Parts: sequence; structure tokens; C-alpha cells
Amino acid sequence: MRYMMLYKPGYDGGPPPTQEHMQQMGQLIGEMSQAGVLLATDGLLDSSKGVRVRVKDEKFTVTDGPFTETKELIAGFALIKVPSREEAIRWAKKFLSLMGEGESEIREMCDVPAFP
Repeated sequence: MRYMMLYKPGYDGGPPPTQEHMQQMGQLIGEMSQAGVLLATDGLLDSSKGVRVRVKDEKFTVTDGPFTETKELIAGFALIKVPSREEAIRWAKKFLSLMGEGESEIREMCDVPAFP
């Protein structure tokens, strides 16, 4: 099963990661790659460099960042392939232990092709 793990730190921006933190993150990414579970991962720039596009009643609204509701901001993601939801939770816990705070939303991906 494939899962998308979204990282929500609860804040926007913040100081850049330390060299030690980058090394620890590299080790975790290496561990996930070696275990064969990591399909893709990356961090996202802060919301001041983002934009939101919404549609309601066929009218579009485009809003430039930064965005005020920081609890919903996504700072990064990992796409993993593991045999169970419990295994996805285990990897999310390892990641969050490294990050120190925040939350990870885990969503199973639809493995049925969108177009046959």
C-alpha cells in the first residue's frame, strides 16, 4: 500500500535547519531508502512563497502567501510504500521524533488507476 505522509509543523518558516539536523534527516532518509519504503520526499518553502487558488460558484480567488492559519500549513511530504497502516505510523513516529514537534497526516493512496 502507498501512503502520503504530510508534515505540518504548526508554524511557518522559522530558522533554517542546523548541519546536525540535516545529517540526522539524511540518515533517516537513507534508512527509509535502504528499507525499500521511500518512493519520494521533499520539504516545502514557507508560505510567503506560496499561493492558494480557490473556486466557488465558478469564481476563482487567488491569494498570495503568507497564510495566517499556520496549523494547516504543510512543510513537507514523504510518499512511502509499506504493507500496512501500522508500518506507515511507525515511520511517521520516527520522523516526528527527529523533528521534535508538529504532526503528520497519513493518507492511504488510491492504488486503482485513475484512467484504465
